[in-house]
Amino acid sequence: MAQRDRTHYKTFYPITTRWMDNDIYGHVNNVTYYSYFDSAANRFLIEECGLDIHEGDVIGFVVSSGCEYLSPIAYPDKIEAGLAIEKLGNSSVRYNIGIFKEGAETASAYGFFVHVFVTRKDQKATPIPDAMRSAMVALSAG
Repeated sequence: MAQRDRTHYKTFYPITTRWMDNDIYGHVNNVTYYSYFDSAANRFLIEECGLDIHEGDVIGFVVSSGCEYLSPIAYPDKIEAGLAIEKLGNSSVRYNIGIFKEGAETASAYGFFVHVFVTRKDQKATPIPDAMRSAMVALSAG
């Protein structure tokens, strides 16, 4: 499957594993991968799309996510989150995210993360702003 392959993703963000990420079985706990997904998507939104998380008129809510686990990672592994846009709607975006050991060609885990953009004031769905959409189009997988 393409999502397992590094070439599927358009950009990568380094992530530092932490001691607390490991569970009793000695590897990163499954719920922690969602934190990695959240960090990668929001870093992209802040750095590349200009999202103002503190005062902007538009914010993103996570409405859906999922993950497939292929091989364990553990602290102190150095990892990277690969990111691509799978689907870009009027007010929503679906990201594909892969978690890779640094330099690995195959993901240790991969999945999706969906944001719906809403107005901060009334939390009603709103179209993705043009500047943000342009950055997302550049990251589109297809």
